[in-house]
Amino acid sequence: MEPYTRHVLVCTGGFCSHDRGGRAIYARLASLLQRHGLLFGPTRVKRSETPCLGVCAGGPIVAVYPEGVWYAGVTPELLDRIVVEHLKEGRVVEEAVFHRLGAGGG
Repeated sequence: MEPYTRHVLVCTGGFCSHDRGGRAIYARLASLLQRHGLLFGPTRVKRSETPCLGVCAGGPIVAVYPEGVWYAGVTPELLDRIVVEHLKEGRVVEEAVFHRLGAGGG
């Protein structure tokens, strides 16, 4: 199996985003990864949905690994930026980050 460069987790549960906005973000992520050539090859990105990331507010939440960068309040427009800037070009969308794994004891 070909390795992934990154793994994106999207919270699709109803606790962090009461309108379950994560479901739409998760669905949109698939088409964005395809559009930007991130489904296959050396830049391949894995996407997964989870019912809970333990935040319980500020959703939809999107977490990107191996960097351990978590984004909150992800809109379709922000997701576009995350895919292009972070996943494709390797630049974290700093103004949208609310948590980094390992920063502040996480």
